[in-house]
Order: sequence, then structure tokens, then C-alpha cells
Amino acid sequence: MLDAALIKECADPSLKPAIVEQFVQTVGSDDPLAITVKSGGRLILIPKPKTPEEAIEIVRENIAGSIVRVGLTQIPAGIGVKDASELKVDLVDPCFNLRIGTAMFAKILRIVAKWYGNPTSEEIFPQLFDDAIHAWRTGKFEGESVFQAEDPGGAVVQRSKVEVENADNAEDDAPAEIPEETPIKPNDAGIRIDLTRIGGQK
Repeated sequence: MLDAALIKECADPSLKPAIVEQFVQTVGSDDPLAITVKSGGRLILIPKPKTPEEAIEIVRENIAGSIVRVGLTQIPAGIGVKDASELKVDLVDPCFNLRIGTAMFAKILRIVAKWYGNPTSEEIFPQLFDDAIHAWRTGKFEGESVFQAEDPGGAVVQRSKVEVENADNAEDDAPAEIPEETPIKPNDAGIRIDLTRIGGQK
């Protein structure tokens, strides 16, 4: 469980604390030094680092040709980095990692929300969250690379809590009589057509 003070001090202020917590629970790690290396879709076993310096060394060694995820939020290392030597130990610092990771995730949420036409209803948020998590894991949303994409800006209407699988304490926030719809995974959905460009709207 993430420390509330860490969230308050370090997480992106555009995300509600409960959403930050859920994001880290869903895609992150309890270990600030956690490193995941995937190459060609396969998980590569690496030695567990004991210090931040060791962790960054492992990241630098594996960054070429592999997808390396780092720290509490499992941010993709090397985004916007031209040389492995630019990777610093602050990548595995819990506060820095949470700040960068939640800022990236907030951007992805805004990209997804824009695609949905920036809905103002909280009811749609679990689906946005689910799509944003999928984009975080795959690095893509609707064929676009989300980590390099431009931030569309704006605010995303969030619920104070999102029911994720195995959430056993999903009380208080949603009126009991409204059944939750299962969020659709982007790949399972039927054909969706973007009508925003018709009629000269942006």
C-alpha cells in the first residue's frame, strides 16, 4: 500500500490519490528497485538489485533492444533518452519515480479521454482507466505510441475510486442500484468510429 504522504508529496496533482493508489496497485511494484526486462515479448530474468546504483546499472545494460520497466510505477526507462549513460539513479527513487510515472499515466488518461470525446460523466471513468492501463502496459493506444505522444491537456473527470478486479471493498462511492458495466478492452470492442472530425470540428 502506498504511503499517503508519498502520494501527496510526489504524485501528479491532476490525479486523485485513490486513482494514484489504484494505478500503482494495478501496474506497479512494492519494491522501488523493481526492474522488469522484456525482449521480443519474453520476460528476461535478471538479478535482483540491492542498491539504486546496481538497479541503474542493470537498466543501462538491458536498455538496448529491450523494454525495461523500473521502480514503483514500472515506468519505461529510456523514454526520451539518447544515451544509456543519461539514466540516473533517481529513476528508482520512490518520489521521483512516482512523480514521473503518475505524470505519464495522467497524460495517457487525457489521450484516452480525448479519444472518447472528453466525457464529463464519472460513470465512464472505469472504462477510461481500464483503457489507459492497457495503453500503459502496451505503450500504444489506437496505434499511437502513448509515451512519446503529445499531451492533449485538459482535465479528466475522475471517480474517487475505480473498481478494479478483485476490489473487495468497493463500497460507498457508487450508488448500489447502478450495476457497473464491465470495461471493454480496446481489442474486444466492436468497430468504433471517430466522428469528431466531421463537420469541421477540430
